[in-house]
Amino acid sequence: MFTIRPASLLCMNMAGNYNPPADHQQSVKTIRTAFENGVRFFDTAEVYGPYTDETLVGEALQPFRDQVKIATKFGFAIDGAVAFDSRPERIKKVVEESLKRLRTDHIDLYYEHRVDPNVPIEDVACTIKDLIRQGKVLHFGLSEASPKTIRRAHAVQPVSAVQSEYSMWTRNVELNGVLKTCEELGIGFVPSSPVGAGFLTGKYDTTTKFDEKTDFRAGFPRFSKEFLSLYAYG
Repeated sequence: MFTIRPASLLCMNMAGNYNPPADHQQSVKTIRTAFENGVRFFDTAEVYGPYTDETLVGEALQPFRDQVKIATKFGFAIDGAVAFDSRPERIKKVVEESLKRLRTDHIDLYYEHRVDPNVPIEDVACTIKDLIRQGKVLHFGLSEASPKTIRRAHAVQPVSAVQSEYSMWTRNVELNGVLKTCEELGIGFVPSSPVGAGFLTGKYDTTTKFDEKTDFRAGFPRFSKEFLSLYAYG
């Protein structure tokens, strides 16, 4: 059985993605207020911003870094191309950059943000295994990985967490074997987008217009007028 632990904060939207970037000082205050109210796990990624979200999280958490856990992610090319890049040499480079931005000497949970089809997952896991030996990373995570990929990675370096989209709107992990695999191997499952990127809040309908420059949802088929009509009205 899975245990639900709600005391975590995804900091992605502070750097923009579904909205324009939030005010920096207000974001710092939000993160610190979360800490004051018991949140001890904070999630970010190098691609958020890019880079600026890690810088924000590092600044906000520095006063109590030893009391919290930080997850960040690697795996996007971030060079203007829509591509993945989890080559071992790149992982070794970007982990140093993330550590610097986060103002820390270790990353508690380091996710491969998306599986790179051009790099064997065993090579990725082996690279993380070496970073763990060095003390720069404590735990290995995968995001949006298939059961087969999870098993292959886990055989090289134990996977501590798998993060995938999961909500009443998106229940793929119940059907494709990801949840079952995590339970079998003792891997924690971290649901992302639990309110369907905002859809399940009831805030959006066929009259909603998403800013194409600042909101990823402007390009999501599920948020098009045609699909929203089907979801909202059957």
